[in-house]
Amino acid sequence: MPHLALYTFGVLKSPLTDPARLTQEFYESGEAVYREIGQHPGYIAHAEPAEHSRGALFDSDWGAWGEFAVPAWYGKGRTVETTALAATLSLWTDLRPALDAIYTGLHREALNRRYDWFERTGRPNYVFWWVSDGVIPTWQDGVSRLEHLHDHGSAPHAFTFHHSFAPDGTPTRIKDIGPKGDQVR
Repeated sequence: MPHLALYTFGVLKSPLTDPARLTQEFYESGEAVYREIGQHPGYIAHAEPAEHSRGALFDSDWGAWGEFAVPAWYGKGRTVETTALAATLSLWTDLRPALDAIYTGLHREALNRRYDWFERTGRPNYVFWWVSDGVIPTWQDGVSRLEHLHDHGSAPHAFTFHHSFAPDGTPTRIKDIGPKGDQVR
């Protein structure tokens, strides 16, 4: 049975190591958000570095998830002192559990504050795609899918909640998404 891969990417207003209150709030809330999402039905796993050091995304060992990568358009720093981004890579059983986890609880609260922490880039900040059972997506997979989504729009190769596809490539629709039940932003 295929699994759903999800890559998210956002450019922070200030580096992860910035001691400013808003940066600290964002960073500290992340642990609680991951803990809650990790308990959600339908969640399988997410990329974690072997040793976590704030801002050391590019130099970390991500194991089977591959070398850390970012979209070509990311123009901020890549050192521990200058990295100003947040990225996630995760696996899910299906779209509905991912939607439920992302738009409820602590993650929903964080989404409501995203513009306190993130720049508005005019580019997609997440992308989905299907992977075969047993396949671990890589950071580079996520980057290439996000860039494809930006350049070509939703397709079975790279899609969003609003324009989603089933594992066989046919368009699908999730209840509560769209003009009448538009809860996704």
